[in-house]
Amino acid sequence: MFENIRLSFRGIWNHKLRSVLTMLGIIIGIAAIITIVSTIKGTNDQIKQNLIGSGTNVVTVQLSAKNGYYDPGYSETPDGIMNPSENDRETFLALDGVSDVSFYVYRQNADSVYYQNSVFSGQIYGIDSHYLSVNGYRLSYGRGFVDGDYAGHRKVLLIDTDTVTTLFAGEYPIGCIVEMQGEPFTVVGVVEKTSDASPSINSISDYWMYGGNSNGTIFIPDASWSVLYRFDEPCTLAVRAASTDDMAGAGSGAASVMNESFVMNSEYEYKANDLLQQASELQSLSNSTNTQLLWIAGISLLVGGIGVMNIMLVSVTERTREIGLKKALGAKRRVILWQFLTEAAVLTSLGGLLGVGAGIGLAKLLSGVVGTPASISVPACLIAVVFSMVIGVVFGLIPAFKASKLNPIEALRRE
Repeated sequence: MFENIRLSFRGIWNHKLRSVLTMLGIIIGIAAIITIVSTIKGTNDQIKQNLIGSGTNVVTVQLSAKNGYYDPGYSETPDGIMNPSENDRETFLALDGVSDVSFYVYRQNADSVYYQNSVFSGQIYGIDSHYLSVNGYRLSYGRGFVDGDYAGHRKVLLIDTDTVTTLFAGEYPIGCIVEMQGEPFTVVGVVEKTSDASPSINSISDYWMYGGNSNGTIFIPDASWSVLYRFDEPCTLAVRAASTDDMAGAGSGAASVMNESFVMNSEYEYKANDLLQQASELQSLSNSTNTQLLWIAGISLLVGGIGVMNIMLVSVTERTREIGLKKALGAKRRVILWQFLTEAAVLTSLGGLLGVGAGIGLAKLLSGVVGTPASISVPACLIAVVFSMVIGVVFGLIPAFKASKLNPIEALRRE
């Protein structure tokens, strides 16, 4: 085998121009496929990251009306709708793919919130002790909520870095008193997102659910929510999945638990905002377009394979006397067969390697010049090289069989 490989490289080197022209179809085909696959993977990754965000894996599950519009952030809890308690948390954590869950209430636009002469128009959340970790927040400075804040219904709040800018104009906020609905709340800490990535906003509903509010966010203990708002409101769930791929199952599972155990009103139901499903639909649309390009690139591989077969047939003709001499010296048919198959496989494998390199370079070039996202797939590169080798074997069979069947006497007589 190693001797056949050595002879193959020597033959390629002795006929450099012919070998390059023979490999050209393979190189172009593999390069096109690697470029397209890298673009597809990059586009899909970007779709998932832009729609879902990076590193959060959080699905929002909230109450909605089966017919008509219902905003859980501004409406009283309908009859027959109950909110889960801390004792129900284990039920949700037992679901497949769920790593943590938070129960919270919210208002997208807080009203009657003041600090000195500044008016706050951001969003306000009444959160449990799991909310910050589930949604990827970390404490920047100050302190977070402690058990006593919940048990004592304390009037304390956390703010994010945007609120420091908009409400406090950069002033050190810890210890400051914010008037909310006429009640004094003390700032005890400042939080920030652990990741800068955020979902893309493509509609007004996406904006209200995922876009947040650039004016900032205020967090208070959910136990203190009744101090500000005098009626009960339905809670919303933030379900953190173990991985991005678990988001759909985790969200639908949590929604099912809510509907089975906490919804007794047939006009309402909890729904998971399945961003992963939306991402999959966009990816499918992208894939259907790019699959056609892959078929077109595959045609060049077919042309390259035919070129390999043609050159190998020429090589058999040129080396008829060599083959006759080998067979006269006792070389068996399988030895001649393997020699030519190895030469064809080496030729196309070398073309495959060059094609992979060209494809990676072209993908990077397109990404930099056109702005098309590209993500190199190592498995695709390996498969491309193996596939090019298979092309060499398949299209080298006819020339190899022809060489192995030559009559040694007639081969030695041929000029």
